[in-house]
Amino acid sequence: MFIFQGRMFLVGLTGGVASGKSTVVAMLRELGCAVIDADVIARQVVQPCFQAYQRIVHSFGPEILLENGEINREALGSIIFSQPEKRQLLNSITHPEIQREMLKQILKYFVLGYRYVILDIPLLFETNRLTRIMKHTVLVYCDPQSQLSRLMRRNRLTQVEAEARIAAQLPLAQKVKLANHVIDNSGDTEATRRQVLKLHASLEDSLDFLWVRLLAVAATAGFGSLVYFLLRQFVS
Repeated sequence: MFIFQGRMFLVGLTGGVASGKSTVVAMLRELGCAVIDADVIARQVVQPCFQAYQRIVHSFGPEILLENGEINREALGSIIFSQPEKRQLLNSITHPEIQREMLKQILKYFVLGYRYVILDIPLLFETNRLTRIMKHTVLVYCDPQSQLSRLMRRNRLTQVEAEARIAAQLPLAQKVKLANHVIDNSGDTEATRRQVLKLHASLEDSLDFLWVRLLAVAATAGFGSLVYFLLRQFVS
């Protein structure tokens, strides 16, 4: 039985809708950072080959499907943004699958020897389930007026529609109080880039690492045991 020992910690990255988180993620990737995108995984787990797909169709009805059988994200989005109880239902279906896929990727980056892994999670502070395993949390912030105008322009929404989507998340001003690091994306791209470079240098020099032991051969343990083992290491 082989045991790998290494140093790695997790960084939770979040923001608000249209705050510019994707811009910051692109900059971090250019610097060679390992980034796990929860949105990408969320799109994967609602494909017909995943169990979550069947539960979503059963819960929301066939009217949310496109002609090719895939889920119409816009139709589903309009439902969950206007009905909080439906949003909670969708989260209860998708979040376990998303977290399972994220843990698989964390394990991959650990084996590859990365010092830290960034988890790009839009609703990090809203769900509050994963903050306990993060050594650092980073918020991509922009001022409220910029957020509103960017969202209206990007998604071609009316002001009322955009305000409703922003209201579905915690206000950025509240998230600022919860984050360890804040990148203010209200200004130009170069101002944001300077902040990202400073953050990257800080994380690279950080001594907040975790000693993690992973069993490379754990055929008898099963994935559930591995998830439990990982979480015990991250919260210890």
